[in-house]
Amino acid sequence: MKIITSAFLIALLLVSCKKETSLTPTGSSGYSQYGTPVASIPSTEDLVIYEVNLRAFSTAGNLAGVTARLQQLKDLGINTIWLMPIYSEGVINTVHSPYCVKNFKEVSTEYGSLADLRNLTDQAHALNMTVILDWVANHTSWDNPWITAHDDWYTKNSAGQIIKPAGTNWNDVADLNFSNLSMQDAMIDAMKYWTLEANVDGFRCDYADGVPFSFWEKAISSLKALPNRNLLFLAEGTRSDHYTAGFDLTYSWNFYTAIKNCWSGSSAMTLFSTNTNEYAAIPSGKHKIRFTTNHDESAWTASPITQYNGVNGALAASIPTIFMYGVPLIYSGQEVGRASTTPFFTKSPINWNANPSMLQSYKDVMAVYNSSDAARKGTVQNFSSTDVVCFKKTKNADQLLVVTNARNAASIYTIPAALEGSQWINALTNENITLSTELNLTAYQFLLLKKQ
Repeated sequence: MKIITSAFLIALLLVSCKKETSLTPTGSSGYSQYGTPVASIPSTEDLVIYEVNLRAFSTAGNLAGVTARLQQLKDLGINTIWLMPIYSEGVINTVHSPYCVKNFKEVSTEYGSLADLRNLTDQAHALNMTVILDWVANHTSWDNPWITAHDDWYTKNSAGQIIKPAGTNWNDVADLNFSNLSMQDAMIDAMKYWTLEANVDGFRCDYADGVPFSFWEKAISSLKALPNRNLLFLAEGTRSDHYTAGFDLTYSWNFYTAIKNCWSGSSAMTLFSTNTNEYAAIPSGKHKIRFTTNHDESAWTASPITQYNGVNGALAASIPTIFMYGVPLIYSGQEVGRASTTPFFTKSPINWNANPSMLQSYKDVMAVYNSSDAARKGTVQNFSSTDVVCFKKTKNADQLLVVTNARNAASIYTIPAALEGSQWINALTNENITLSTELNLTAYQFLLLKKQ
């Protein structure tokens, strides 16, 4: 038997923990800070969010597949990556939904390991990109250990049986009881685990409208109290009290509906009024995310190409969604015009070579967005007509005029008096343009015009 000296044991321990030598205790949670937290995250108005469906994003369908494409996302103009749920998944009553969480502190072996997640956040941070996790607070799987250890952490019917979330057909999950403070503390502890042990930069919170304000306020304040952390919180919800609870962003469902209706023939003028109404009660510094699709819409309804009448229609619909106001959200495969629906209960890899010209158009459009203060932060002046979405964004001396034909046919746009004779540069072609009395627009044509 080889005799191992104390000095050898100490040296071995130091080698095995080399990555952790800079870690510091975090207090009551007992977790350590992995790596170095990012010095700052983008301000809310500067965010460009990309939703990753892991089962579609790569052939392997795992975290390593995301890490391998981080540079491509950076090139697209993305600065924030939202990972759909990465946790181990329940098997009782399963429909293979990633939102059926068996263990809140465990990476599913389907997607990889904690080391893979750490590598992803390390590589993203090296590219000045932030990473947020999808958090499922409302419910767990039926085989989550919490059920057997703490059945009082769950909602029960009059017969004392744990129930699925009320008013839903989500038979694969059990509803959590937020009147139980011990359950709340365990949930917050799990959120701290990922923030510290994987160095993530915040959370997109699933079905936030189904979870009480008091919990969100407690959770967000607790997480933001962690030292040296800059965290982002996105609520999948529309309640105004989400902002009071500490969320930075909520969903823009009304604008999404307005875009769909507009591309189906309703007046383009409704987009601006919808935008105004959505922002009427939003506190300063907070925002809505704007999108033409997301994982639910692309899985159950239709892909953008189907929803908005082809590649040109889908690209055109994204223009007011990106530029009018709010924070742009791009979903996996949207940028290459995936035609079929994109499931997230099963693997269905995206063909990244499907529409290279569409991908280039998205890159060009997002480059304009990211380089323009007016695009991201400007005030909006509306010039829309029935068929054409037109608005001007102004931030100090920076001006951007956005014109989009919402019809799958040529449209003649009458130039408003306030814009007649104005001179612009096409931000995508560098062509000089002087607006006279009319613009002849081809089907789904759009223009991004910056002030000369």
